[in-house]
Amino acid sequence: MGPGAKFLIFLILLGVNGTASAHPGHEVSGLMTGLIHPFSGMDHLLAMMAVGLWAVQNGNRQLWLLPGTFMVVMALGAMVAMAYPLLPLMESGIAASVLLLGMFTMLSLQVAAKFSVAVTGLFGFFHGYAHGLEILGDINTGTYALGFLTATAALHFSGILIGIAARPRFLLLTRMLGAVITASGIWLLSSA
Repeated sequence: MGPGAKFLIFLILLGVNGTASAHPGHEVSGLMTGLIHPFSGMDHLLAMMAVGLWAVQNGNRQLWLLPGTFMVVMALGAMVAMAYPLLPLMESGIAASVLLLGMFTMLSLQVAAKFSVAVTGLFGFFHGYAHGLEILGDINTGTYALGFLTATAALHFSGILIGIAARPRFLLLTRMLGAVITASGIWLLSSA
């Protein structure tokens, strides 16, 4: 079995996660918790990597516009959650983000910047809202936010690097990763 197949199996096994993990109840202690949270649930990890992969497929200014939009709107979503912590269907929105971003990547969907920015921003809001719920009661709000924004940037950048590295010779790899992310999104949506 080649390294590409092993990597895909690893991603599939990582995607077998009980529920969307973007819900309150974790210990919140500041920077380290903020850094760890996006890596603690496959819902966040896969969606954020998919943003980077899809940004590479769209290219040009969307390469940095999509991750930047996701992060800005995610920060806004976190602020909304601190003021209004009762948004319905948050878990479903996060699961849908994994499904659709994976599908866009799998199909190598290239669309107008306005559409991709709007979709990415909407999904960023749901993820930010989940992170904002984690901040409730935390005395280190700023350091927690810095942590989850830094981790998000790292995940976006990882997706971008994979997309760029795969572009010259392994275009199918990016689409296969999109398929794995899509399958994970279907599973998360059925669990939400």
